[in-house]
Amino acid sequence: MSEPKTSATTSVLVVLSTTPTQQAARQLAQTLVQERHAACCTILPAVGSVYRWQGKMEESEEVLVLIKTTQEQYPQLQQRIQELHPYQLPELIAVPVVAGLAEYLGWVADSVGGQETGIEKLKQDDW
Repeated sequence: MSEPKTSATTSVLVVLSTTPTQQAARQLAQTLVQERHAACCTILPAVGSVYRWQGKMEESEEVLVLIKTTQEQYPQLQQRIQELHPYQLPELIAVPVVAGLAEYLGWVADSVGGQETGIEKLKQDDW
């Protein structure tokens, strides 16, 4: 059995951002993907957050969005999130992907920024 292909070097990032509602998360995700700032956004509903805001301890239910993009696209993604986000100070944390399935990482890179490529057009029924 052969080992799966992975990429040890990648410019792919996973960006974390929380929103106050499912609707806000969906609107943010749709805009980022449509405008090619993100290849994919995964929405995780009902996460609990505990934090200090303006000197007070706070707890809230939020929706976490995992945004897949590249280091090259990150500045535009950050600017767009700041324009769209309902929070005064949105959570925006970028985590580098150190390894992953090479084909998936290539798809992420091909799906942001410029024009569509052939790899982006793969469909689930091709699996």
